[in-house]
Amino acid sequence: MSFPKIWINGDLTPVSEARIDPFDHGLLTGDGVFETMIIYGGKAFAVERHWQRLQRSAAVLALDLPARDILQNAIDSVIAANKCNSGRIRVTLTGGPAPLGSEKGDAASTFLVAVADLPKHGPEGDLITVPFRRNEHGALSNHKTISYGENVVALAYAKKQGGTEAIFANTAGSLCEGTGSNIFIVYEGDLITPPVSAGCLPGITRALVLELCEKYDIQVQQRNIPLRALAEASEAFLTSSLREVQPVRTVDGNPLANCPGAIGQRLQDAYRELTVTTCDP
Repeated sequence: MSFPKIWINGDLTPVSEARIDPFDHGLLTGDGVFETMIIYGGKAFAVERHWQRLQRSAAVLALDLPARDILQNAIDSVIAANKCNSGRIRVTLTGGPAPLGSEKGDAASTFLVAVADLPKHGPEGDLITVPFRRNEHGALSNHKTISYGENVVALAYAKKQGGTEAIFANTAGSLCEGTGSNIFIVYEGDLITPPVSAGCLPGITRALVLELCEKYDIQVQQRNIPLRALAEASEAFLTSSLREVQPVRTVDGNPLANCPGAIGQRLQDAYRELTVTTCDP
């Protein structure tokens, strides 16, 4: 599907006419942050939660974030201009024009909002554990920045192995996250997800699933667990804005015992119910 309009620096602009400064610090160094939301019924889902995370990430990179009402207007305008009833919408903020190096410039930030089709995630995920590690001690750990080179390499590695998502351990060898998802596993009878201190992104869907666990009295632990536990899990599922709650079928080519498992199925149903009852949980 074609989406001819984007929002860039305060205006709706035809994609064919949109221009980014070739000295933009996001392009040159990855100095930028972003959020991706899913669109249900012509409305972006969980905007307030994404806004709050965008604020935290922008603060780490000292980026000037437009006001909340400007963000909402940009999101609504892009969805309306493209007549988008379902899809994904991405908000990107970069450091703007700057010198050719790590030093920041004095120019205003670049602010971009664009919509696109949903990716074709299947009903089940096939995971490949990758030999690369997340650095839980890094300056950008837990923040959603546009520095996605590691994810590009890891996902390409996973797809060459027949997977649909790559899974990282951290420097301690503990289960961490996917390239664009958080992970939950049922291991030795316990539902477990890595804590944010393990280096994973504090996912919006992850947070909503944790709240659903509390609502429905599903016991869940946020604790470190070795990467090898993933292959030994009785069930597992991924969470993300675009995957929602996606059960895992295989790990490194080996099937898990249950797909979907009872816990994952219950949470998948509860999450889908949530998305049809509110647009800003």
